[in-house]
Amino acid sequence: MSEQGFVVWFTGLSGSGKSTLAEALAPVLRERGRRIEILDGDIVRTNLSKGLGFSKEDRDANIRRIGFVANLLARNGVGVITAAISPYRAIREENRALVEGDGGAFIEVHAAATVEQCEARDVKGLYAKARAGEITGFTGVDDPYEPPAAPEVRCETGADPPETSLRQIIACLEARGLAPAARS
Repeated sequence: MSEQGFVVWFTGLSGSGKSTLAEALAPVLRERGRRIEILDGDIVRTNLSKGLGFSKEDRDANIRRIGFVANLLARNGVGVITAAISPYRAIREENRALVEGDGGAFIEVHAAATVEQCEARDVKGLYAKARAGEITGFTGVDDPYEPPAAPEVRCETGADPPETSLRQIIACLEARGLAPAARS
């Protein structure tokens, strides 16, 4: 088992299950002996990207910052899990090139759920605020989301339970030699 650093990059609409899966994946990998850090989009916005708004330029800057920190960790052998909407394909690909250019593995995971599915389970009420015009530039409502063209893993988070998605992600990491098989 190599100690190659890697980035598991979750992308998907608000409420699609990115953070839920990130929080479920981290302890599994830690139990298998991997050093893991989580960069959650909401937490990064509060600390690393404070002051940025939600214009395309600010969103790109936020995602670039997450990619920069993820790459620093990955090139030092850490497994990094990011959970940010990251709506624009070009910036995700830019981060992939950065991580892979430094010898890390980049595993894009699409938390695939429709706007309707995300809206139905929206505990923060963000979709309702966006539809009422209280929030503008909301991804999936009045700002685009560009799904990955060819993610390493596509999880049907709108329909499947988190355990199904978690199994898919772990299988991908095992196949790539980034996570040892579970101990019996």
